[in-house]
Amino acid sequence: MLLCSALAIQSGVAAETSAPSTQASPVKKTPHPKALATNPLLIKSTLPFEYPVFDNIHNEDYAPAFAKAMREEDAEIKAIANNPAKPSFENTIVALERSGQTLKRVSTIFFNQTGANTNPSLEALSGDLAPKLSAHRDAIVLNAKLFERIQSLMDKKSSLHLDAESERLLDRYYADYVRSGAKLSQADKEKLKSLNAQLATMENKFNQNVLKEMNASALVVDTKAELAGLSVAEIDIAAAAAKEKGLDGKYLIPLMNTTGQPLLATLENRGTRQHLYEASINRGSHGGDADNREVTLTLARLRAERAQLLGYPNFAAYSLEDETAKTPAAVNKMLSGLAPAAVANAKKEAAELQKMIDDEHGGFQLAAWDWAFYSERLHQQKFAYDDSQLRPYFELNNVLQNGVFYAANQLYGITFKERKDLPVYQPTVRVFEVFDADGKSLAIFISDMYARSNKRGGAWMNNYVDQSALFGSKPVIANHLNIPQPPAGEPTLLTPDEVKTAFHEFGHALHGMFSQVRYPRFSGTNVPRDFVEYPSQVNEMWAVWPEVLKNYAKHYQTGQAIPQDLVDKIIASGKFNQGFTTTEYIAASLLDQRWHQLSAKDIPSDTMAFEATALKEAGVDFAPVPPRYRTPYFSHSFGGDYSAGYYAYLWSEVLDADTVEWFKENGGLSRKNGNWFRQQLLSRGGSIDPMQSFRNFRGRDAKIEPLLIRRGLN
Repeated sequence: MLLCSALAIQSGVAAETSAPSTQASPVKKTPHPKALATNPLLIKSTLPFEYPVFDNIHNEDYAPAFAKAMREEDAEIKAIANNPAKPSFENTIVALERSGQTLKRVSTIFFNQTGANTNPSLEALSGDLAPKLSAHRDAIVLNAKLFERIQSLMDKKSSLHLDAESERLLDRYYADYVRSGAKLSQADKEKLKSLNAQLATMENKFNQNVLKEMNASALVVDTKAELAGLSVAEIDIAAAAAKEKGLDGKYLIPLMNTTGQPLLATLENRGTRQHLYEASINRGSHGGDADNREVTLTLARLRAERAQLLGYPNFAAYSLEDETAKTPAAVNKMLSGLAPAAVANAKKEAAELQKMIDDEHGGFQLAAWDWAFYSERLHQQKFAYDDSQLRPYFELNNVLQNGVFYAANQLYGITFKERKDLPVYQPTVRVFEVFDADGKSLAIFISDMYARSNKRGGAWMNNYVDQSALFGSKPVIANHLNIPQPPAGEPTLLTPDEVKTAFHEFGHALHGMFSQVRYPRFSGTNVPRDFVEYPSQVNEMWAVWPEVLKNYAKHYQTGQAIPQDLVDKIIASGKFNQGFTTTEYIAASLLDQRWHQLSAKDIPSDTMAFEATALKEAGVDFAPVPPRYRTPYFSHSFGGDYSAGYYAYLWSEVLDADTVEWFKENGGLSRKNGNWFRQQLLSRGGSIDPMQSFRNFRGRDAKIEPLLIRRGLN
């Protein structure tokens, strides 16, 4: 899913979750800019695996490093395009793979930091860089002489006698260049450059607005009574967050990026729940400098115009051509086929919740801000446990080392050693060296678990260094979550969702760590977006696998293992609330498709009216279950990551559910099973067709039945 461009580096592989950000980090005092010869971004790191020298990089290093790196790549591309020798695979395609390494290093560090550890200087530079990097990439992919060389190699591909991975690399370069406009007329190339620059600027603005609104829309509460239902620790965190904002004596509840907010499940005061929900759902659509309604319309129009210029009816058609789904029709068929059953299930669940309200003489109709609260109570009635009973068994370090790492060790034989000698960009970030079963060093893993106000919402994985036999490089991989940091001296106790997310993100990390490809173009998670979530979703299964669960789910005070009857209840409740979960996801996915299946002439004038109509026409406008994301804060769709691709999580889950069945059929947690999954799928990256990877692993195409059973849609 990671595109071959500097711009794409800013987008890591995202999990389908978000969490609030409360702790701000101090901005480093910046020394005078270093000379280019000593700029740490321009010098290959001598630390293990070229690990970044975070302690020696400052704000003012980035701008000159970008300028120098772009000039360097320009010269490299010019040399390839103007090479007097006849085009060959080595002097053209491999040369392209080798080019731009300095820019890739600078971009990777910069955009990873703007996501995980931003500050006003980096945000300002990001806005300045967006159109410049877009123009830089356009100059490469629209270079006529360069494309002539690629075209000549495609024309004689059968006589080049390439190995399978090299042939696929040639195919991909050709496709990338054609899809980027290489065959357009010069006049159309100029139009495309303008569109690309505008898109880069607007996507950057959309993302910055989302972060601003998430921070600005945090709910301020005057009294502790309004927070009834929250734990003492949660109230203390809210008080500390308010104090940090100069609101002593008040309480501040930060927002996560999804429509639903975690505390809605426990807040007893209905008015507080309503205010929190409304603060969330109105983000980006209530006026002010960070309003995203017009930004959204501009992005939709620019994407549609760009797709039309490239010969496609709409942006979705352009985007999906390069995914395993291939066409909007295939995505529409899946989503529309699942939507009626999902909404029907959600309405049954709503009726149960309304009955609970009526039995208590509540005197009101179930609203979206009530769902999580009454759903949690119904869950307790049916299964006799809630998250507060589970959290003491899910201490962060235990989850990471005795859960996530333990499962990986049992499956793949890998081991972990913490490295406190390597620099970090935040004090709470941890670094581990990963060793393969044979004892050889495999990768470096960075664990960034805590929320900060200068960190984007959600959870994601990204690479700092890609595995590549061409360069002899080994991976440096980072996982990012947004777990609220507790007061000093208190343990970090996770919710079940946060535990699941930790396993999910590490599934992405394994995909990157186990990569065994020659060309960086195919390394690790460089696969289609609708395939990239598949390995990470599979890794979630180990969070509740009995052998793994008993190894990490131990009470943080007593060390007692989680009781078996509680484990049984967790497993039994697996299908609970799936109508809601599936409906909110499908609603967002359908919304994403509706926006991106518009032609340029059909872009509406009213963002929110279009959203309402789209949901109604798709049959998912069920008020108690709003979309997981609304348009003005739908970063997956409009921030550039998963544009026309939000369906990918469900598409990948078809493969995931079928794979889980395979593990169960073959004995579950074993080195034999892990090694087969690693060999046939995790190690291959994008070096072969991803669906062929799945068939090689599974022995057949995927079946949808396991997914239907999992989600209660059968």
